[in-house]
This record gives sequence, structure tokens and C-alpha cells, in this order.
Amino acid sequence: MWQIRPGLDTLKSYHVPDIAWPVKLDANERAEAPPPAVQAAIAERLAAVAANRYPEIGQHSLKQALANGLRLEPENIVLGNGSSEVLAAICRVFGGPGRKIVQPSPSFSMYPIYCKLADSVPLTVELDAGFALAPEKVLATALKEQAALIILCNPNNPTGGAMAPEAVEYIVAGARCPVVVDEAYGEFSGQSALPLLGKYRNLIVARTFSKAYGLAAARVGYAAGDREIIAAIGKVLLPYNLNAFSLAAAQAAWEMRGEFAPGIAGTVAERERLAIALRELPAVEVFPSATNFLLVRTGRAKALAEYLAARGVGVRDFSAAPSLAGCLRITVGTGAENDALLAATGKFLHGEV
Repeated sequence: MWQIRPGLDTLKSYHVPDIAWPVKLDANERAEAPPPAVQAAIAERLAAVAANRYPEIGQHSLKQALANGLRLEPENIVLGNGSSEVLAAICRVFGGPGRKIVQPSPSFSMYPIYCKLADSVPLTVELDAGFALAPEKVLATALKEQAALIILCNPNNPTGGAMAPEAVEYIVAGARCPVVVDEAYGEFSGQSALPLLGKYRNLIVARTFSKAYGLAAARVGYAAGDREIIAAIGKVLLPYNLNAFSLAAAQAAWEMRGEFAPGIAGTVAERERLAIALRELPAVEVFPSATNFLLVRTGRAKALAEYLAARGVGVRDFSAAPSLAGCLRITVGTGAENDALLAATGKFLHGEV
């Protein structure tokens, strides 16, 4: 009889209900497709892809485009099948049996899984009651436990809050190990650790095309950092880990990234409008957000999520998690989608059902 690798039986698979909600506010996706001009450029690039040929094994075209925009060299960039693949690879590079990886909690649920798949020990630093992360606690834990890696999610998912740039630098400057800053939602925050790359060799910044650029279907992410670290990450990735269609779509989006600015600004404005409106409802706590979603807490979270679902509005229910008791995560949608959410939520919380 075969034997599964020890430890895999304790891992929980990442699972999100695959439901085509009429109002889909559960996955932090861009509410609309990329701008028409970008869609046209992507279509043109895709039409030119030779489907019978392997993609660039070195992924030079997209790396060069990113390097030009970030004022780096292509050797400072590694690409992945979403930033998730890059983050998992980073854990494999710096993890290993008995090695410790510091990460915030609550945060992205895949971080502990990446650690365990790398035979590493996840060490969590708990956020405070308001879901803020204390940089001194992160650094103290990493130094005391002789951590091999620190993961920061900034802005943090699913809580939405962001650490100040000086707090991130405090951790990077004091750490004796690499620090990866996961900036999947960075475009919505107006800040980034990218300017620190020239100052600290132990810093890695991970980003994605899935959120602000609306290419979740393409699954393209990247990390930027010291060339030696980037080369090491590349060693644990499979050849041709990104298909030619995704590479072409991402390059078109990146080269036309200015087209996304109005949409990003619109999402931020809708986020603030939605937060104000939700705070006016009875018994609702809305936490600060620098992302394209809001975390809210209410004593009737599970019932509210079920009520919304019955009316075609999908949100992410985290209320069963001890650290997120009573919390729902709501993606910022279009104005019409947000209005539908507010109308249904208002009726429920005012007892008009």
C-alpha cells in the first residue's frame, strides 16, 4: 500500500465556493474587465501567439518591461503563476526542516500551507484587537526564534489594513533574514516597499496582475529583489511555469498601466463611499482598508451572509474563524453592485425581512 508524505493529511485544501453570483463580491477581483483599449491590445497580442510553440523559457520580454517600469534589471525579477507561486517558491528557498517562517495572523490563509509544504515551521504574530500589526513584535519574534524568513502582507488580506512605510522599513532593516512583502493589493494603497529595494538586499516585494490589473484569469505574478535571491527562487520554479498567452496579456497590461489609473481611483472612491454607508447601519463595525475590499464585523454575520447569498450577493464569510469572529469580507464592486449590497444589508439589519 502506498504512503502519502507525512504531514499532508493535516493540510486543509484552499477552498472557495465556485458560485457565479449575480453580484460577486467574494474574491477581491477587479469589478470590471480591463479598460477597452487594454482589452484590444491584449487581443492583438494573443492573436500573434504561436500556440504550437513553447513560451519564452527565460520570460525575457515581460521581465524587461517590468524592469524598465520599476527601474530595475531583468535579473531582479522572477515571474510566477500568480504571486502565489512566487510566495510558495520563496518559502521553499528559505524554508526547510525545522526552519522558522514568521507571518502575521490573521492574514492570507495560504501562508501556513506554503510553510508546511516547505517542511518549515510557521510562527504567527497576532494582530491586535483592531487588526493592526506591531512591527516591533514581528522583529522581536524573528530575532528571538532565529527565523529564516519573514512574510508581511501589506496591505493585509483579509483585514484590509496597511503598515506605514517606516514600519515596513523598521522590520527589513532590523531583520537577519529575508523579508518578503506581499503587495497583492499595493496599487490600492498608494504606497509600496519597492523604493527600498536599492537599500536592503534582504527585501523581496511580491506583486500580482490579478487584482488592480483585472487579469485574475491569466494568473501572473512577480517578485522583485536582489539578483542572488531572485536567481535562487528561479531554481525551484518549473520550466515554462507561465504560458505564452498569460505572458502576452500581462505585458500588454503593464505597458498600458496608465489606463488603469482611473479605475483604481474609482475603486478607492467606492471603497470610501461603501465604508461610510456601512458604518451608518446598526451594529456594524467597518475596519480601515487600503485595499479593494472591506472587512466588517456584525453580531449576525453568518445570517447576513446567508441572506445576501439568497439574493444573489456573494461575500466572504470569515465569521467561523476564531480570530475573525463575526467578520465578513466584502469586495468593492461597481457602484450598482455596491448599492445592491447596501440595500440588502440595510433591510436585513433594520429587520425589514
